[in-house]
Amino acid sequence: MSDVIKNRYEFVILFDVENGNPNGDPDAGNMPRIDPDTGLGLVTDVCLKRKIRNYVETVKEDCTGYRIYVKDGVPLNRSDKEAYVQLHIDEKKLKEQKKNDPTLDTKVRDWMCANFYDIRTFGAVMTTFVKAALNCGQVRGPVQLGFARSVEPVYPQEVTITRVAITTEADAEKKGTEMGRKYIVPYGLYRCEGYISANLARKTTGFSEDDLNLLWEAILNMFEHDHSAARGKMAVRQLIVFKHDSELGNAPAWKLFDTVKVTRRDESDATPARAYSDYVVTVDRDALPDGVSCTCMG
Repeated sequence: MSDVIKNRYEFVILFDVENGNPNGDPDAGNMPRIDPDTGLGLVTDVCLKRKIRNYVETVKEDCTGYRIYVKDGVPLNRSDKEAYVQLHIDEKKLKEQKKNDPTLDTKVRDWMCANFYDIRTFGAVMTTFVKAALNCGQVRGPVQLGFARSVEPVYPQEVTITRVAITTEADAEKKGTEMGRKYIVPYGLYRCEGYISANLARKTTGFSEDDLNLLWEAILNMFEHDHSAARGKMAVRQLIVFKHDSELGNAPAWKLFDTVKVTRRDESDATPARAYSDYVVTVDRDALPDGVSCTCMG
């Protein structure tokens, strides 16, 4: 594995959805998430991290060092237990073993970071209890994402659908079709901002240059293996990366984010946007502070 990253980063992800539901809200009947005050669409950080995890799992197929800790169908305790087995830790004798080896907690944490990509990247809470104290610690990951928010208000639509497959025999005797509903956003361009701490990578998880390159690849392709009728047409349009020439950074993150502007191509057009081509994305490179460079991907 390559060296741990030595530079701080911030990044902006621009992605869009067409005729789909990018992130349903279970508190609102799975309607697309909306900020009720502004009408802007929302996509949670948890949703985006899930896409990144799924991409890494798809391309790496659980190879050494790139397994996924938070995944469907695998209880967290199963992975926690594996760390104890590999490090020859007896849960019943844990207190005694810790007395003999004060670094035991750190060894468990480091083993989890070394084997699971998403722990090394996003961190994890691994303090669970099953009979004895099965505790792999808590890790604050160097990579953090905020909520994605749409550039303009979105207008969800409720679409009524019919199907000819009837659920029960009794219903089949009464009717030939069943009705259903699905929610879509006709079009929305979303912006998400993220942070990468080289300091946390060095001190805690060992997030490396190889891990960083895989993260960029996963972000750019996180929707490519996740297509479904419910989510419509989703794509990452641009990934804008700010790289500091130091571990702790050379400028506040907000100053860098403010250099990224998304505007309508025709500012006099008051109709809702229906395509990415309706927008213009610019980065004011002249406003970048010394010691910070910018790269646009996608």
